[in-house]
Amino acid sequence: MSKQGLRHVGIIMDGNNRWAKQRGLPGVAGHKAGVERIRDVMRACKSLGVETLTLFAFSSENWQRPPKEVEALMSLFLLYLQREAKKLKAEGVALRVVGRRDRFSPKVLAAIEAAEALTQGGETTLVIAADYGGRWDIAEAARQLAQQVVDGELALADIDEDRLNQHTCLADLPALDLLVRTSGEIRISNFLLWQAAYAELYFCDTLWPDFDETAMQLAAEAFYQRQRRFGKTAEQIAEAQGA
Repeated sequence: MSKQGLRHVGIIMDGNNRWAKQRGLPGVAGHKAGVERIRDVMRACKSLGVETLTLFAFSSENWQRPPKEVEALMSLFLLYLQREAKKLKAEGVALRVVGRRDRFSPKVLAAIEAAEALTQGGETTLVIAADYGGRWDIAEAARQLAQQVVDGELALADIDEDRLNQHTCLADLPALDLLVRTSGEIRISNFLLWQAAYAELYFCDTLWPDFDETAMQLAAEAFYQRQRRFGKTAEQIAEAQGA
């Protein structure tokens, strides 16, 4: 069990392009360096007892980036899936990819399905959000509920927050506890909008390719120092903890 309930961490991995520009390198070099940091963060999360790590790898809006950059990102994604699946399985990590799948190439889609099948049943979970958007996630859940109403499987009066939550991408995983964004930007950019309702938010200036195990530990320490009240008063929380 993780310390103070830190079971699920989400990270917006931002700053790859800026990291590369600072070094006079092409943007793809920053993305390649960023992929290497995933291992560091996974090690830190393991030591912290985190059960689920969700990474924002490619947003629905990222398709609007220059075609060469999109192509490079897809190539890196494919390489990661092909190279890391066996390692994840050996480490007891189940890989899940969430988001739309209809815009991926057949090769990338096949790699996603193969990696998920190979690693299923792991003790912990690595979620990669690719072609993902928080609004899409909520809209898709609403569409599924609407279809159930149309089919006569569900009454309109039965739709509530819990029912909608059951149809979101991460419904079967621990609730999001900590949402981290690197690179100094202070926004969540359409990432896990539903899931982040009561998550603690942590923003740091570190560019993603420099975000190592120590940086992840610092984010966790910031989480530990906060009191999560979920609408209750501080006195109520203190009383419950003392019981």
